[in-house]
Amino acid sequence: MKQVKKAGKNEHHLWEKRDSASSGQKAFNLVRIVSQLPNEKETVYGALDKWIAWETEFPLIAAAKALRILRKRSQWLRVIQAGSLWNTVLHTHSRSISKRLFSRMISVFDHHSMPNKIIEVFADMEELCVRLDENTVKKVVRAFQELGQEDKQKLVLRRYMIKWKYIHFNGEQVRVKRYTSDED
Repeated sequence: MKQVKKAGKNEHHLWEKRDSASSGQKAFNLVRIVSQLPNEKETVYGALDKWIAWETEFPLIAAAKALRILRKRSQWLRVIQAGSLWNTVLHTHSRSISKRLFSRMISVFDHHSMPNKIIEVFADMEELCVRLDENTVKKVVRAFQELGQEDKQKLVLRRYMIKWKYIHFNGEQVRVKRYTSDED
């Protein structure tokens, strides 16, 4: 009896990548590229364009992971690269940026005490109707305070800070007022 050789399950198509790199590998690749670059704007933009060139869609998750990796490694001495990556992400995919990526960029700029950049990212968040989380609100408020804009600081607190929080007290969940404003 002659054995019939069956076709393999893995067919290779031209439009499919055989070794598709996961977002984590792409993120490490971006970290490696960014770490080796000099602080020249043209070089950074060229490297980012090469990194994105062969992608069918912008690797948003990989970019977010790369930002987190760089932040954990405390390699934000290259704020030019972070800012250019952020601008690339913002201008190409303004509607699909997650709240976490906005918060991460605000954290980066807060770590390097750059209140003007924090305000710019916050303005982009407001323009795209992205709701801030509690920690991001505190960082934006601190940035307005450093710039001496107390009126905008109160406006951000009033608009985004949750008035009530829930804490556990004697085994029960209790609702507590978070802050008191001058107008209440």
